[in-house]
Amino acid sequence: MTEPDAEFATLHFADGEFAVLKRGRFVACAVSGKAIPLEILRYWSAVRQEAYAGPGEALQRMAPAR
Repeated sequence: MTEPDAEFATLHFADGEFAVLKRGRFVACAVSGKAIPLEILRYWSAVRQEAYAGPGEALQRMAPAR
């Protein structure tokens, strides 16, 4: 039996690349909570150390608060 979080990776985000700190298949989107497979991860913030499911989520997170 595996824990539900066992497949989630821990990453360190840099500009244009990321390093895997804890192996896994997915990371969670910081906006939607959606599981993002590492092989399709394209959007993240090195400053915030967050992953995003797509460009819409990245823009939503980076937009100024209203």
